[in-house]
Amino acid sequence: MKILITGGAGFIGSHTARRFGEMGHEIVVLDDFNDYYDPSIKRENVATRLPEGSVVIEGDIRDKEAVKEAFSHGIDAVIHLAARAGVRPSLEDPELYISTNISGTFNILEAARDNGVKKVLFASSSSVYGVNDKVPFAEDDLLQRTISPYAMTKLAGEHMCSNFSHLYGMQIVCLRFFTVYGPGQRPDLAIHKFSQKIWDGTPIDQYGDGSTRRDYTYIDDIVDGIVGSFNYNDKPFEILNLGESQTTTLKELIEGIESAIGKKAQINLMPEQPGDVPRTFADISKAKELIGYNPQTKIKEGLPKFAEWFIGRQQAK
Repeated sequence: MKILITGGAGFIGSHTARRFGEMGHEIVVLDDFNDYYDPSIKRENVATRLPEGSVVIEGDIRDKEAVKEAFSHGIDAVIHLAARAGVRPSLEDPELYISTNISGTFNILEAARDNGVKKVLFASSSSVYGVNDKVPFAEDDLLQRTISPYAMTKLAGEHMCSNFSHLYGMQIVCLRFFTVYGPGQRPDLAIHKFSQKIWDGTPIDQYGDGSTRRDYTYIDDIVDGIVGSFNYNDKPFEILNLGESQTTTLKELIEGIESAIGKKAQINLMPEQPGDVPRTFADISKAKELIGYNPQTKIKEGLPKFAEWFIGRQQAK
């Protein structure tokens, strides 16, 4: 099959492209290489992870002509990962998040419909659960309190996918990712950012008392979940959690990174940030039942794997 991966030059996207290429699929990538973080990192991802012969289109999902060009390559299925990411930046520029994550997602779904593409995977986020008192978070929880523009746009994307599936007979699975990390992780995300600061001997900004909890998910497990979801055909529309179903406090995370890097952190205590949720915790029983999802890498094993990649890059500089 020929698969369009939007955001395919990014962290999750490039790992996904490599896996699907190894499975024998042809890959088309649509990515705008924006400056949210250093674009050279994405270009390195393209050079090192994308299968040979992949088509790479540099364009924005908000640009209908760029989307049209991507679909002109005879696309059979879409893995839609492109988005403006991050809770805190979405507070500063919500309009950018709305235009990219909502209007851009509409452009992808509409182009898929126009081109007869029936299979779509959509990257959602655990942030849609917001301030959810029930743990672990399950896909059928009532979602009434998203607390950031980013979370709101992801929930809107899920609703759009539901519309397109129902109205146009498309097979769509929405995947709620829980804090993905591993070799190649974006530099703005906590594990990578903290590792860099510990390595450089500069202070880490710790928001709150360190008791907030996250469900950290290793990249290989996420890609396994994407593959399983791609092969799922039972119902026309589904929402699945992809997490490790194990939580780690911020304090424990920093201690784990210290151990993996082999250096101690300097901590700069900061007040809690608006938009941050107190915890994320995935109920993955549905994904286990429907797609055989079975995450293998716990945080105590994943952090050393990330650190090995990270230290290698630092030593190569």
